[in-house]
Amino acid sequence: MNDPAPAPSQVWVDADACPGPVKDILFRAAERAQVQVTLVANQWLRTPPSRFIRALQVQGGYDVADDAIAARARPGDLVVTQDIPLAARVLANGAQAVDPRGERYTPDTINERLSMRNFMDELRGAGVQTGGPAQFSARDRQAFANQLDRWLASRR
Repeated sequence: MNDPAPAPSQVWVDADACPGPVKDILFRAAERAQVQVTLVANQWLRTPPSRFIRALQVQGGYDVADDAIAARARPGDLVVTQDIPLAARVLANGAQAVDPRGERYTPDTINERLSMRNFMDELRGAGVQTGGPAQFSARDRQAFANQLDRWLASRR
């Protein structure tokens, strides 16, 4: 008996905090490359009409969207997230992960990223002002588009 073909790889988006320009890049890429893009959030999201783009609304609550993505992301899939613990979870499952600024999370760098995140959380918990991320820029948009193009090319 033949094994069923594996599901084609797809993109999962941690959409609650994903910048609008990144979503626009993903929407265009979904049509161009005919790849499934699923936005996961605990709120209703507007998506363009497309057979390649869908939104998955999950219940509100801490890490509910992350849990939904981690449960669904498969080897070969790409997860777009700023959430470093989520990136670690999907990397452990064989998926790839990139942040909206185009920085890839890798098995070689994820532990360092988790340590730095935890350290910064401790500083904030102690009342230290650590500042927020820099403004999302055209350079960030281009870096993300480049990483997405690399992932799309690797699927062929």
